Amino acid sequence: MSKKIILVDDSVTARQQVKTALRGGDYEIVEAIDGDDGLAKIEQHRDAALLICDVNMPNKTGLELLNVLQDRPGPHMPIVMLTAEVQPDLLQRAKRAGAKGWIVKPFKHDLFVATVRKLVGDA
Repeated sequence: MSKKIILVDDSVTARQQVKTALRGGDYEIVEAIDGDDGLAKIEQHRDAALLICDVNMPNKTGLELLNVLQDRPGPHMPIVMLTAEVQPDLLQRAKRAGAKGWIVKPFKHDLFVATVRKLVGDA
């Protein structure tokens, strides 16, 4: 049974890179184009095993999305931030909002896949 991953990024290129890196794994990728779309996809796919989220996006940033999710009751899926941002204060804010990982774009495929596998329980 494939594990569902919600991928929230406004960059078509970034989404394609993630899908390429995870090709060959047993994952179903649900794509969202911004924070608002991501929130809708999370509602539709509550069984997702992982959320991969960009920081800078229109309509709702990745940190705003995390804050909304943090305020919700119930179980929370692991969250990895995938971003070009390297500011320590953003990293700390993301961790406080529940992020389990922070991967900087462009990413190394093997490190990225290892992180995903660990967080979805495939490692």
